Amino acid sequence: MTPLAKLLEAALFASARPIATDELAALDGDASPAELQSALDEIREHYDVEGHGVELAEIGGGWQVLTRAEYTEAIERAQLASRPSRLSGAALETLAIIAYRQPISRAEIEEIRGVAVGSVLKSLHERGLIDVVGRAEGLGRPLLYGTTPVFLEHFALRHLEELPRSDELAVALHRPEPVLADAAASDDAQDETGA
Repeated sequence: MTPLAKLLEAALFASARPIATDELAALDGDASPAELQSALDEIREHYDVEGHGVELAEIGGGWQVLTRAEYTEAIERAQLASRPSRLSGAALETLAIIAYRQPISRAEIEEIRGVAVGSVLKSLHERGLIDVVGRAEGLGRPLLYGTTPVFLEHFALRHLEELPRSDELAVALHRPEPVLADAAASDDAQDETGA
């Protein structure tokens, strides 16, 4: 590996959060953007080709060394890594609404969900998943909410365009109709009797 790739690898290894490319550039002021990208590609290829248990991922507007997905479950089972606390169903639903509709006001979220969301918004804000991104022009100039880079990091996304499209969600959430054993047996019996 090149000296620049080794330097970037050390910085990425030491960081608990994704590091933006411009922050990595500060490590070596002489490196051009092309050289930085080449060094990042070299690290990624090194981990991939040599079969390491970690990978270099671009998430949350930066780069981070992460455990490969196939090893995550075993590491969690052995309790070797700290797991972020889980989000409640209400928090996930609210977060999804914000992610897809941002910037969005509290009243709009409550209209969609049909329930008050004040405590959920507070919890999501405290976790750094959402932030106030402005004010609406309407009466009272209500606060508008949007997602943060922590949101992208939490869900391992590089940018919001990686969120599933609504048509993909409809297919993924569609439940297949169950095959009834009695109906299948009835059809087989009719075939045998010739009816």
